Amino acid sequence: MNAIDIKDELEANASNVNEYILSSLKGNPIELYRASSHYISSGGKRLRPFILIKSGELFGGNLKTSISAAAAVELIHNFSLVHDDIMDNDDTRHNVQTVHKYYGTPLAILAGDILFSKAFEMLSVDGRANGIPEKSICEMIARLSLACIQVCEGQAIDVGMASTNKESFFDSPKYLDMITKKTAALFELSCVMGALSAPNSKPVDVERLSRFGRNIGIAFQLVDDLIGITGDPSVTGKAVGNDLREGKKTYPILLALRYADGEDRNKILRIFGRKNASFDDLKQAVAAISTVGIDVEIRTRARTHIEKAIKILAVYEDSAAKLALESSASFIVERSL
Repeated sequence: MNAIDIKDELEANASNVNEYILSSLKGNPIELYRASSHYISSGGKRLRPFILIKSGELFGGNLKTSISAAAAVELIHNFSLVHDDIMDNDDTRHNVQTVHKYYGTPLAILAGDILFSKAFEMLSVDGRANGIPEKSICEMIARLSLACIQVCEGQAIDVGMASTNKESFFDSPKYLDMITKKTAALFELSCVMGALSAPNSKPVDVERLSRFGRNIGIAFQLVDDLIGITGDPSVTGKAVGNDLREGKKTYPILLALRYADGEDRNKILRIFGRKNASFDDLKQAVAAISTVGIDVEIRTRARTHIEKAIKILAVYEDSAAKLALESSASFIVERSL
């Protein structure tokens, strides 16, 4: 399976998941449900549901047994995006206005709450209807709850790191702890939920898939932070340099400040944490980071986590599901959006 194949599979999977979610996000007041489905309707790769479904297929599962869990994880992901955008006061995501900018902050908060609540409803009610055993559902709800707590803890660490003095830059272990909770937790959850939804998985399989998901989640965030600074806004759907403007202490920014000299370093520091920074100043800071050449180092570090993840799958026989998981892992580190 090559990059083109995985993109085709991602699109087909996203269509199934979107249809399933949108059919459930209906009710009154209509505007509340429109706000809750705003990001789902705008598109997206649905990478987490994809690896969940493929993790299930690795152990004899199928779309029917895993779709409710896949939808639940995607709803929690979208819940976190809605609240994250409010905290960062971002204007755009996926090339559309953020929920709070389009619908107002009060409705956006409620939309996030609907997404959170619907996730548990889908997992419990729809999971039973789709034939998932009660014991597995209880375990999945416990895992989903824990992942939600970890995401909140990771976001709190992120906010705390951004609020400290800009000259007081973080160390790599603290950043790793933050992204493991804020981002990798949902990738880990996706793989675990996929295994738990399948009929032939054992506890050892759940543990292996948990480690697989954690590693690809860390790699995902490393690359995502890189793209957030150097990516093309017309491709990524987000304004360039948001992390710089918000004063977020990401690993790419740390490296850029470590390697930049003289005026280039001053350009980065001048913009760092300035929410009202001009577009021209932001553009100069981004250009300064690009000249430092951090892309290779970030992607190399991300690849080490992908290699660890793929080695974990080596104990399983070759199959279409295993190949899809390996290909999705490679896609994560090579992507540009």
